[in-house]
Amino acid sequence: MKKIIFLLTCFAYLQIGYSQDYVDIVKFTVNNTSLGNIQEANQKNVNKNFETSVNNVNFELYYPNKLSEKLVLLTGLTAENTRLNLSEKADRTSITMTRLNIGVKYQHSEKWSGTYLLLPKIASDFNSIGSNDFQIGAIAVLDYQYNDAYKVKFGLYSSTENYGTSLTPIIGLWHRSKNNKFYINATLPIRMDANYSLTKNLSIGSDLMTSIKSYNLSEFKSNFYVQEESIRFALYTALGLMDNSLILRGKVGLDTTDYGIYNANEKVGVQVLTFPLSDDKRNRGNAEFDSSLYVGFDAIYRFDLTKNK
Repeated sequence: MKKIIFLLTCFAYLQIGYSQDYVDIVKFTVNNTSLGNIQEANQKNVNKNFETSVNNVNFELYYPNKLSEKLVLLTGLTAENTRLNLSEKADRTSITMTRLNIGVKYQHSEKWSGTYLLLPKIASDFNSIGSNDFQIGAIAVLDYQYNDAYKVKFGLYSSTENYGTSLTPIIGLWHRSKNNKFYINATLPIRMDANYSLTKNLSIGSDLMTSIKSYNLSEFKSNFYVQEESIRFALYTALGLMDNSLILRGKVGLDTTDYGIYNANEKVGVQVLTFPLSDDKRNRGNAEFDSSLYVGFDAIYRFDLTKNK
């Protein structure tokens, strides 16, 4: 059911756009929810009354450096920490992902540009660092500027994970209304942001964040890993400060994130989005998590590129 929700969410936003006339230099996000277990018909031993609080913190730092008229060096850091009980009998676990973002943006022609990034990361409970904690990803996206109001993007994201190799096709479309009040910016199925300005400093909107990744559990002597399949969709109210360079958002939304535990020796090979290309014969070590409402807060430091054109 979670996989069906994931696809419906992606295709629901195929008309929503991507590309940017700003750079979010720093973004700090806090999300909190409580997740319980889904009890399937053949899982009589699953306690539907089980519930765990899930505390998620995400930090992103980006620094673009223009090397020439056609070439921009892209560097950055992403760190994410999640704390939860992975099962009814498990102690509280803290899983963390730290990732470097290194690459370039190149202007191929008047209409076409490309963004190419290498994404090495460590993802685990950080009790002891070993080879199973290291993973590497890469992303390549081509950007076509249709006109001043619309841009489209196509690309592919790939990453080595504890369960195998993850592949994510990317499609996007960016749009801003003529009166500059309505703005949509998305790269699907990874993220989306749509908002409408009520005043110069106050806006309402919605955002979508998804991720598919894994964490090595070194506290269990590297015998297990967590596979996270996350979809968070929220409505928000945003307040712009310091001439809209600092943006504060309060959010409420739906969190359908699932955290599955699997043996380190069990793989699925290549997985496209949430769907493995071969049969998934792994034995899951915990029950599937149910979806729930969540509340969140964003603090963003934004650099407006249009002010420097």
